[in-house]
Amino acid sequence: MEMHKAKRVEIIIEAMMERQLTKALNDAGVTGYTVLPVSGGSGRSGQWSREGQVGRAGGMVAVVCLVRPERLDPLLDAAFAVVERHIGVVSVCDTQVLRAERF
Repeated sequence: MEMHKAKRVEIIIEAMMERQLTKALNDAGVTGYTVLPVSGGSGRSGQWSREGQVGRAGGMVAVVCLVRPERLDPLLDAAFAVVERHIGVVSVCDTQVLRAERF
């Protein structure tokens, strides 16, 4: 089976910023992504969980994108424009996909 090179981008951001982030991705030409709830974690500010959250209703979400390598820079520019002013993490890794016509 033929595999095709792609980039997997995961953006973890406050749930209240989801709409702004996905709009920025759409405006940058990203044709698909998946939004997942994040139930908890630990970082610079210590441990947190969705259940124990006071304020900031909604916690965090993870937005996952698979794109062709040549489409990575516009995606990162759009994501960073949103993430730089809020709590968030952006990671990128190399991956392979089947059905490259979908990306």
